[in-house]
Amino acid sequence: MVGPQLQLAYRELTIADKGDDEQVEALGDISALPRPWDPASCMRPDLREELWVWLEEVVDWLNHEYIWDEHGFIPQCWPKHPHLVHEIAVVADQRRRAGIALTPDALEDWHRYCLPAFVDRMKIRCKDHCGEGHRQWPARGAYTRYLSDAAGDGRRVAFAEDIEHAATTGAGRRRPMPTMPPPHLASVNLDTGEVLDDE
Repeated sequence: MVGPQLQLAYRELTIADKGDDEQVEALGDISALPRPWDPASCMRPDLREELWVWLEEVVDWLNHEYIWDEHGFIPQCWPKHPHLVHEIAVVADQRRRAGIALTPDALEDWHRYCLPAFVDRMKIRCKDHCGEGHRQWPARGAYTRYLSDAAGDGRRVAFAEDIEHAATTGAGRRRPMPTMPPPHLASVNLDTGEVLDDE
C-alpha cells in the first residue's frame, strides 16, 4: 500500500485526469504533478523517501510471491540500477491500478503481460552480473566513450549535415495530397441486386 504522500499524488493525478475545469485549475501546472511511476518526477524529499519505501516493499513482495527461478530474482542492489528502478516503479504502479480496478481484467493483464515482460527484460539486462553482489555497470566504458568530446563533435556534424540536406533538398516538406476523382455513385435495386447507373 502506498503512504499518505503517494496517496495525495495519486489523488491529484486523478483530479487532473477526471476533475472538472475548476478542480484542475486549482492544481496549478499539472505538468509538474509528481507521477509515482516516473521516480524522477517525485522531487519533494518526503515524497521521494516514501516512494523508495513503497518500491522496496513491492520488490520484497515480488521476490517472495512471484519469483520462482533465482535467475528471475530482482537483485538486492536494484536501487543502484536506474533501469530497474524505472521499470519497478511502472510495475508497482500497474499492480496498484489493477488492485483497485472494479473488474479482474487489469490484474489479468498485469499477470500475463506486465510482470513477465519486466522479468524477461531484467534477465536480459542484468544477466548474472549481480547474482553474488553488485557489480559495476558493464557499459561504463562505452558510455564514457559516448560522452567524449570527439564522439559529441561527430554527432553534431551528423546533425548539421542532415539539417543542411533537408534545407537544400526540401526533405521534410509536406507534399500536397494528390487530388482524387470524385467517387462514382450508383443506385442498387435491393430486391434484384441490379445496379442502376444514374448517369
